[in-house]
Amino acid sequence: MSTLGILGGGQLARMLVLAGTPLGVRFRVFDTVADACAGQIAPLATAGWDAFDALEPFAREIDAATFDFENVPAETAAWLTAHARVAPNARSLATAQDRVLEKTLFRECGLPTTEFADVATRADLDAALARIGAPAILKTRREGYDGKGQFRIKSMADADAAWEVLGPQAATRGLVLEGFVDFDFEASVVAVRSGNGEFRAWPVTRNWHVNGILSASLAPAPRGESIGASAFAHARAIAEKLDYVGVFALELFVRNGELLGNEMAPRVHNSGHWTIDGAVISQFENHVRAVLGMPLGDTSARCPSCMLNWIGKLPDRDRMIAIPGTHWHDYGKSPRPGRKVGHATVCAPDAATLAARLEQVGRALGREAQVAPVIAALGMQA
Repeated sequence: MSTLGILGGGQLARMLVLAGTPLGVRFRVFDTVADACAGQIAPLATAGWDAFDALEPFAREIDAATFDFENVPAETAAWLTAHARVAPNARSLATAQDRVLEKTLFRECGLPTTEFADVATRADLDAALARIGAPAILKTRREGYDGKGQFRIKSMADADAAWEVLGPQAATRGLVLEGFVDFDFEASVVAVRSGNGEFRAWPVTRNWHVNGILSASLAPAPRGESIGASAFAHARAIAEKLDYVGVFALELFVRNGELLGNEMAPRVHNSGHWTIDGAVISQFENHVRAVLGMPLGDTSARCPSCMLNWIGKLPDRDRMIAIPGTHWHDYGKSPRPGRKVGHATVCAPDAATLAARLEQVGRALGREAQVAPVIAALGMQA
C-alpha cells in the first residue's frame, strides 16, 4: 500500500484524499496551520515551511509527495525533492509561481500571450505603459491568486494609484504589467501526464469569474470542440517541456477563435471540480494515479455539468440537493468573506435539462445572477 504526502492541507488536498482512498492509498498532509481542512480526514503535521526537522519524519513516512497549492517555497520543494519522489517537479512549481517565467514558457511552447513587461521600479512601470498602453493590469509576479495582488489601470492617469498599492511589493514579490485582453470568454484545459509521458485531457471548460474568483465552470464548453484540438496541443507541449507529472490546468482567454495563455496551475484546479461528478475519472483520482505511477483513467465527460463555487458561506444545502442531478461538496471550513467554503455540481443528460436545473438552483438559492451567464451559454447549443 502506497502513502502519498501532500504539502498544503486545503480543500484540494481533502479531495485528493477522498479520491485516492478507494484505490488503497494512504495519505499524510503537511501544512502551516492546525485547522487545515484536509486534517479532518487524514493525518496532519503542522510546522513552518522552513522547519526541515518537522519535514524529515513526514518524508520518511511517504512513498511520494505532491502539492495542493503552488506557493510552497522553492527551498521547501528542493529539500523535499532530495528526500522523496516529488511530482510535479520543482521546475514546474517554480515556473508557475512566477508570471513572467510562466508567460515566457507559454511563448516558447508556441502559445501566444498578451503583451507583458517585468516591472521593478516606477520608471519601469512608466516605460511599460508607454509600450503596452492602457487599459492594462499591474500584478505581483508571485503569490497573487483569486484576484489578489492586482490593480487594473484603466488609463495612464491610474499609474500613480497602481504604484501606491503594489509598488511596495516590487522588491519582494516582483511586479508585471500585462496588456488588457478584450476576450470573448475564459476557458481552461485540465490535463494529466504520467511519468511515462502518457497525456490525457478533460473536455475544454468554460469559466466565469466574479471579483477575480471563479464563480462557475461549464463542461464540456459550448462549441469547445472548435478550440479543443489547439488547446490540448498547447497543454501537451507545456507538459512535455516541463517533464510534468500529475494534473495541471492551463487557463486561456478565447478571442475571435484565437487562444491566449493566461496562467498555469501546477496542481488539481478549481475549474476541474466538475470532474468528480461529471467525468468517468476525476482530476483528483487521476492525479493520485499519475504521481504514484498507476495507469491513467478515462477523462471523458459522462454528461454536461456545471460547477458552482460557494464563496464566503454555504447556501442552503437541502434546497440544493432536492434538485435532481445536484451534488454537494462541503469543505469543512468556517465561513469568511472571499473564502472558498464549498461547491456544488449540477449534472444533466443534455444541455436543455442542465439549463432547466440551473434555473431551479437560481430560484431556490437566490443565485439567479450566478447561474444566468451559464444558462445563456447553454442556449448557444440549442
